Amino acid sequence: MGVNKLIKEFIHYLDVERGLATNTLESYGRDLYQYWKYLQSGEDSVSFDSASRKTITSYLLHLQKQGKATATIARRLAALKAFYQFLVRENYVSKDPTADLESPKLEKRLPKVLSVQEVEILLRQPDTSTPVGLRDRSMLELLYATGIRVSELVALDLTNINLEMGYIKCRGKGSRERIVPVGSVAIKFLREFLDKGRPRLLRDEKEQALFINHHGNRLTRQGFWKIVKKYAKNAGIDRDITPHTLRHSFATHLLDNGADLRSVQEMLGHADISTTQIYTHVSQGRLKEVYARAHPRA
Repeated sequence: MGVNKLIKEFIHYLDVERGLATNTLESYGRDLYQYWKYLQSGEDSVSFDSASRKTITSYLLHLQKQGKATATIARRLAALKAFYQFLVRENYVSKDPTADLESPKLEKRLPKVLSVQEVEILLRQPDTSTPVGLRDRSMLELLYATGIRVSELVALDLTNINLEMGYIKCRGKGSRERIVPVGSVAIKFLREFLDKGRPRLLRDEKEQALFINHHGNRLTRQGFWKIVKKYAKNAGIDRDITPHTLRHSFATHLLDNGADLRSVQEMLGHADISTTQIYTHVSQGRLKEVYARAHPRA
């Protein structure tokens, strides 16, 4: 079987059998094509089935010499491990050269979060007297109110929101669907956007996307990224923030104010609670800061 067909079959397997997110599928596809190019780059080209443990190790060292981040190398090895497990299972290769290889240990980086005051300033930046400003304020409010991922935010359709009951329905990683409560402030701006903003941006009455651009089409992740960057600059926030920063801030502020970890895990859509636990480290760090500032003998 040809290389392209083999990789496509593997990606199809990940999609159907394991339900991985689209972004993950695309990353794995790119990683495997890069690996194939490496196999073909030497004097004696190597195929998938003739690659050995030494071949994989040399490839990982090659990535390291290129200056690739540890997280990137770990992801590429994860792609290779999954790929070779698939090849062995389908009898395309007789042995798995990645079987005994351990992923490089990743340094746990604490997520960047904004203070409550910084969030307030950021959310006030859009000019809500315009349709675009109303849309932007609604998106920022909803992101901070729910902690959903940006990909989930831009994927929302009109049928996914229930403002009367105060919740949204979104589809996360692995196509897992979840219900997330929405606060009263975000609901207020969403109502206003649906009433006064969206109708003026709409070009096609059949469009179901909740958030649309000035062409009347669904807003993209890249489009929202630019929006966040613009308002962060306007707010005088000089740190490098991303759309994910509001998700991190949502989780941290909930835990700071006494929310239990399981509830936050559910709202964020984390499959494993260990992913959510990183926010407890952020909260503990903040407690230490408060203690250091407030206690007379700190």
